[in-house]
Amino acid sequence: MRAVKITAFVLGGLAALLAAVAAFILATFDANKWKGEITQLVQEQKNRSLKIEGDLSLSLFPAIAVQLGKSTLSEHKSEQVFATIGNARISLRLMPLLSKQVVVDTIELDGLKARLVRFKDGRLNIDDLLSMDEKETPARFDIAGVKFANGELVWRDEKVGQELVISSLNMETGRLANAATDKFDLSATLVGSKPHMAAALKASGQYRYDLDKKSYGGAKLAVRLTGDLADLKSLDMTLAAAALQLTGVNEVIVEQLLVTAKGKESGDAFEAKLEAPTLALAVDKASGAAVNAAIKLTGAQRAIDARIALSGVEGKSQSLQVGKLSLDIDARQGATTVKGNLSSALSANLEKQTVELTAFSGELNVADPQMPMKSVRLPLAGSARADIDAQTAALNASTQFDESKIAAKVDVSRFSPLALGFDLDIDRLNVDKYLPPKPAAAAAPAGGKAPEKPFDFSGLKGLNASGVVKIGQLQVSNVKASNVRLEIRAAEGKLEVSPHTANLYDGRLTGAMSVNANNNQVALKQNLVNVNINPLMKDALDKDVLEGRGNVALDVTSGGATVAAMKKGLNGTANVNLKDGAIKGINLAKTFRESKALFSGRKDAVQEARQNEKTDFSELSASFRIAGGVARNDDLTMKSPFIRLGGAGDIDIGEDRMDYLARASVVNTSGGQGGRELDHLKGLTVPVRVSGPFDKLSYNIEFGGLVAEAAKAKVEEKVKSQVQDKVEGGLKGLFKR
Repeated sequence: MRAVKITAFVLGGLAALLAAVAAFILATFDANKWKGEITQLVQEQKNRSLKIEGDLSLSLFPAIAVQLGKSTLSEHKSEQVFATIGNARISLRLMPLLSKQVVVDTIELDGLKARLVRFKDGRLNIDDLLSMDEKETPARFDIAGVKFANGELVWRDEKVGQELVISSLNMETGRLANAATDKFDLSATLVGSKPHMAAALKASGQYRYDLDKKSYGGAKLAVRLTGDLADLKSLDMTLAAAALQLTGVNEVIVEQLLVTAKGKESGDAFEAKLEAPTLALAVDKASGAAVNAAIKLTGAQRAIDARIALSGVEGKSQSLQVGKLSLDIDARQGATTVKGNLSSALSANLEKQTVELTAFSGELNVADPQMPMKSVRLPLAGSARADIDAQTAALNASTQFDESKIAAKVDVSRFSPLALGFDLDIDRLNVDKYLPPKPAAAAAPAGGKAPEKPFDFSGLKGLNASGVVKIGQLQVSNVKASNVRLEIRAAEGKLEVSPHTANLYDGRLTGAMSVNANNNQVALKQNLVNVNINPLMKDALDKDVLEGRGNVALDVTSGGATVAAMKKGLNGTANVNLKDGAIKGINLAKTFRESKALFSGRKDAVQEARQNEKTDFSELSASFRIAGGVARNDDLTMKSPFIRLGGAGDIDIGEDRMDYLARASVVNTSGGQGGRELDHLKGLTVPVRVSGPFDKLSYNIEFGGLVAEAAKAKVEEKVKSQVQDKVEGGLKGLFKR
């Protein structure tokens, strides 16, 4: 009993002593002094302003803790706010204090808001907080736990124009030290731009790290992200792993990793899955089981089922070898299906962040019921290499299908945004052979024409590419060309094919073309030299209206969302110079001979175009001014053995019709080929009006009113002859004297 009393007395005395000590600490604690010293220290050490609005407070029960009210911290050498905090509480361990050591037990932060910025030059607005004097040794710390509540972090990357806001941040961790292993739990809302993001994040599990060894990892990880990410809507993505460990950039350990995702992309449902049972990549050795990934997309107009597998991992992290990489794909776009496979050995260097497919092979099978041959098989062979750190890649590939051999080189100079160069070489290509036949013209609905499908140039936006395409023999839209060379550049929504050259219908083509997806504008310059015009027009326009060889120059621009709008929006100039050809559809000399009775009767002759008739010429030239889809010509000149032809008029390209008045003059009525039969028109200019739609032109020879002009011409010719005779007679008499 005495011992109990003594013990109680001692304990009571100690309690009283501790109470007295606590009372003394509370009574002598000068909050304002500490506030001033802390503020001054931050200003001197980091050139930042710390403002503590409330008083510092100290509590001893249930634990020794320092309470901090609302506070703000400025940016480096600026009064702009970098971070604010609603309140903070730091608990200290008692026993180390008795040994004059300060050991943090728990840090609790409520309402923390901070703004992290990466400037265009790559600097961070927290570089000064992360920097350490050369004489300083790495800080040692040991915290039993950290709690965040209602936090918000804003990340703004001025270099790429990206911003991410992490709000409603709640996190609780176990022990944090220079090296630690413990549990964590986290939840947050993510809102960002470029790419657009509006999602919720939840994560839990165990973390393990060692700052000195630069080793980071976790175990029993469970992460879930739900919401919208860029074009992915209603995304539900999960990650589960028994273990993940990363040491530097050379060592990776993965155990039972499973990543799944599902959602919608452009209204179509998709699913994705990645499995890695075991994978160990170390400096001295690498090993692992097969890694499998799959993605499936299902929609009304398209479907994709793709699978990729890695097996036979060996080597080491600096020279990793994968015995086989295989890819299988089964896709559908409308009625077109694509099935294919690709396999290759793979080598990688984790330290240098390079990946290489030393030699890949495979094939693609493309099928479409509308293609003339229904399906096409494309064998593939080549190599590829990528440098992740430098954001560069290179591809060499070749294929052969049907009569075409194709070799391609692609160099990627930047991954994001994508920038690439290419060189494509094709020996022969008949594009028409692989396109569906043109659909039969559908009956126009009551009240007008069927609506046209608009152009879609949106694929050019975001494309940054340049390169050369060379084709030995080419057929497209029934036009044949050889030695084709196209220099292509695409950037900022604009595509330029300039210059482009080709051998074309016994002549030469040079020119330039541009397409602007930002406003649906097209510009075209073409120069055709010594071209055989008739087969070109037949193949390109399905029109048999002109023969001859010569030069054609075209410089036009247009804009619009449909073919009709483009035709009506044409503006520019065109010039034609041909020799030794013919205008098809009418034989003017023959028509004049056969219409002598109509001429005498002052009647016009109307004739539709006839494919078996033509008017020969030795020279033909004309220039056109094009505005609003209408080509205006005022200087037509055509020469033939019997006839000279001039003219002026309009060719309405937008409406596919013309109204043109040609003026034919008979200049020679002697000799063969019926020249004498044109004597009644000698010296006269006969108007010939060409009008109507392109596919049904009519020629109206306006003889009416020419009889009086013919009589007048005869009188003038007779008077001229008499005068000439008198002059000649007078001269003879003069010389006889």
